Amino acid sequence: MLDVARLDLAPDRTDRWGRAGYRDGLPNLDEPKTKSAWWLKAAVIVGAILMVISGGTLALLYGLSARYDGKVDREDILAGVPQPKGDGKRAMNFLVLGSDSGAGNSVESFEANGSRSDTIMIVHINKDVTGAFIVSIPRDSYVDVPAGGNWPGGKNKINSAYAFGGANLAAKTIYNLTHVPFDGAMIINFSGIQNMVRAVGGVRVCTPFEVRSYFSNKVWRVGCHDMSPADAEEFARQRYYVPGGDFGRIKNQQNVIKGLMAKAKSSGVLTSPSKLDALLGAAAESLTVDKNLNLRDLAFLLKGIDPKNVTFATAPTLRTMTTDAGSSVELDMPGVEELFQAVIDDKTAEWLASHPQAEVAHF
Repeated sequence: MLDVARLDLAPDRTDRWGRAGYRDGLPNLDEPKTKSAWWLKAAVIVGAILMVISGGTLALLYGLSARYDGKVDREDILAGVPQPKGDGKRAMNFLVLGSDSGAGNSVESFEANGSRSDTIMIVHINKDVTGAFIVSIPRDSYVDVPAGGNWPGGKNKINSAYAFGGANLAAKTIYNLTHVPFDGAMIINFSGIQNMVRAVGGVRVCTPFEVRSYFSNKVWRVGCHDMSPADAEEFARQRYYVPGGDFGRIKNQQNVIKGLMAKAKSSGVLTSPSKLDALLGAAAESLTVDKNLNLRDLAFLLKGIDPKNVTFATAPTLRTMTTDAGSSVELDMPGVEELFQAVIDDKTAEWLASHPQAEVAHF
């Protein structure tokens, strides 16, 4: 039986919305709590954090926390990056960097990307805590990368920042591009997809365009497909034989996220201690979080978000071009500024309504 006394929920303290366990209405992000460090493991597929902490399973998850204490790494990802200002009820933004490095699997052997950040996402939580807006930034975007490591500073692909100066230089580069202050940051390894999908018993992924595998003879035609763990990982990495190249891969990753969230919600994973334990354990070895991110308080904040209220977008672009860094993506800077100003102003729903996202990536 769950020991309620261990939960430390501070039931006699409520936030301005009447919820227990808060100090002044927002998560305390200033002081890390290693006791809750396992919590953001569920974000290995980004949207998974939203599904795991919804549905009233919070107390059960706290009871499992001790099992994952030693499986999360922390890093000073946001050192020198401006922090959000203002207290009280406000929107929150989180930086997510994904990499295939060190996967050591058959797919990775075909596409070794080194230590570059091949997935870059900003997760925006609206101030009413009712929905999330996830923006992907193409990894080949040609931007200003500040000096760091052996890099003197200058124009380069955005994913090179991670290779030059680690996650911290990547965070500085993305902040300089977007001017979005981050409440937290995390690094995920997409080699964890297989274990996450296995934990929920496979996923059903729907694709609006045909996807042919670069690594095998598999073909996923337009429609929905029941995917094994290996299939889901292979699908999420495709960028050669898909519309839009890397933009198609962004769509593939977003569709896998949707499939995983839907399966976890519909298959009883969130209400089964053993299945939930397997899901969290699978995620636990694939994530590094910023050292100042208070994961337990974040979990309280997000627990009411329904996965159906999670939307996706890709940063606006103009064309591909040849640069001294190779084939690169030219961002639509006025469009980028408009998008991320909407993120800062918590007007993402309005932005998305006036900038509908195409189902089929094209460039």
